[in-house]
Amino acid sequence: MRIWLQLRAKRFVATKFYREKVIGEYIADFASNKPKLVIEIDGNTHDVDDDRDRIRTRYLEQRGYRVVRYTNLDVMQNIEGVLMHLTNVIAEMRPPLPTLSPEGERA
Repeated sequence: MRIWLQLRAKRFVATKFYREKVIGEYIADFASNKPKLVIEIDGNTHDVDDDRDRIRTRYLEQRGYRVVRYTNLDVMQNIEGVLMHLTNVIAEMRPPLPTLSPEGERA
């Protein structure tokens, strides 16, 4: 899968992703533990308004994961857009770096 080549081996924004990660009773397409993020790639068989997807997303969110979904078409035709979006999602999820106060600096 094209997206796995970008996510594997901590290549993508220094985040460790797992492929087909078991989370409770579900298997996530891709998931990271830090930040707690699940990436689902939906094929042609997924309805836009699928109750099973909503239940699955709620289950994962209750365990602290943020779930993002992309279609196969997005991944195949707009991988750069998908990766840019994922970069933004991960940046939002990471805590900001602390700023040093001027009083703490050495003279």
